[in-house]
Amino acid sequence: MPTEAPIRRIRSFVMRAGRLSNAQRRALETLAPRFVVPFHTEQGLKTASARVIPFDWRAHFGREAPRVLEIGFGMGETTAEIARRWPHVDFLAIEVHRPGIGALLRRIDADALHNIRIIAHDAVQVIEQMIEDASLDGAHIFFPDPWPKARHRKRRLIRPPFAALLAGRLAPGAYLHCATDWQDYAEQMLAVFSAQPALENTGSGYAPRPAYRPMTKFEARGMQRGHGVWDLIFWKKPVETLKPAFERF
Repeated sequence: MPTEAPIRRIRSFVMRAGRLSNAQRRALETLAPRFVVPFHTEQGLKTASARVIPFDWRAHFGREAPRVLEIGFGMGETTAEIARRWPHVDFLAIEVHRPGIGALLRRIDADALHNIRIIAHDAVQVIEQMIEDASLDGAHIFFPDPWPKARHRKRRLIRPPFAALLAGRLAPGAYLHCATDWQDYAEQMLAVFSAQPALENTGSGYAPRPAYRPMTKFEARGMQRGHGVWDLIFWKKPVETLKPAFERF
């Protein structure tokens, strides 16, 4: 199990109640037992002294396959589409907002997707305690909360301690793909990941949006209004091939 000291507890999200549609509620009731994995300890208690059980990819998916972690999937549109395009890849998706979880469960059911599992918990704690070292082939962080007010920027997810934590969970040659529509957050992400010695930029700065990341309706509307979107793709050293993991899947 990992031995890093826990990251100082500054939450990068706010628990918003949100309104569950009847369809989302039904999805949570009927599909969550199959696709939502609880964050729990051996004793069933969320305490510092209780050992949290690592996520067992083989047990949950019934196979050995490339493993991708997604942090903060929103309403699940992108997650479901990438999983549909990559049926040979297993995805562990983290989100805390129930309407989004219900929406993704509906997409899983509608598209008969078998390669997604969900954890409804703080992503930092999940990575710290449930994801083993060098166990991921990829990680996606698409449009995380930008916390635009200066006094709130300490809540941004992408900070040096988090970058070090996540880098440790990536296998050599694995990739890390982030996207944001806030330029100053893009600049922060680029600086933070570039300063992480275990990571290497796949280009000279920002990356073109790769074909596997679909453009969401929200993103398309923003771009029509002249808003920018910045993608960043890094990979974990040492890179043993000329292509990052997502190009080898």
